[in-house]
Amino acid sequence: MIAVSFPEEPDAYEALARLKDLDSQASVGVQGAAVVTREQDGRLTIKDQFGKDGYADTAGGGVLGLLVGVLGGPVGVLIGGASGLVVGSLFDDDDDEHTRSVLGDMSKSIRVGPPGLLAEVSETGPEAVDAVMAHLNGTVVRRSAADVELELAAAEDAQREAKKKARQELREARHKKHKDEVDAKVAEMKAKLPGHKHLSGAHS
Repeated sequence: MIAVSFPEEPDAYEALARLKDLDSQASVGVQGAAVVTREQDGRLTIKDQFGKDGYADTAGGGVLGLLVGVLGGPVGVLIGGASGLVVGSLFDDDDDEHTRSVLGDMSKSIRVGPPGLLAEVSETGPEAVDAVMAHLNGTVVRRSAADVELELAAAEDAQREAKKKARQELREARHKKHKDEVDAKVAEMKAKLPGHKHLSGAHS
């Protein structure tokens, strides 16, 4: 899996065309590729795409489709951020190889600004793809599909737990609000009782 960032807007589209050429020449196998932009709210929008073997719709196909979905969802916003910043407590640029996140590294490649490129490729070596991307001033982040799949599964679990926790907190907030409203209503009703002030003063 590769994620590529570019300094100028047209570069990602040219890179997608070059990947198609490499695939047609059998220099590199491209299962799926997509030009994506990150919106201010952190979502990813697919601007153009190429795929085969069930990848005709990249957003819904294979590992690449899952990657786009996760990096553009709540987990992706957390690890990549709408501003392109990484949450320091989770993923730090100084983290060593044992603590760095595969998804964190790839998410940082797709920032608000010029479009980036995400692709699932089969290659005997990095030279062909790297040469094309270097010609377009692209910066390549390359990670194995197995590592990406592993973290995608973990991200799915994390997102499920986050939703569960959010629902629980909302239920607790509603319960507290209802109790506060009931207490306020009871106090209001008591205040309207005849002799309430007298009874309150005599209470011990």
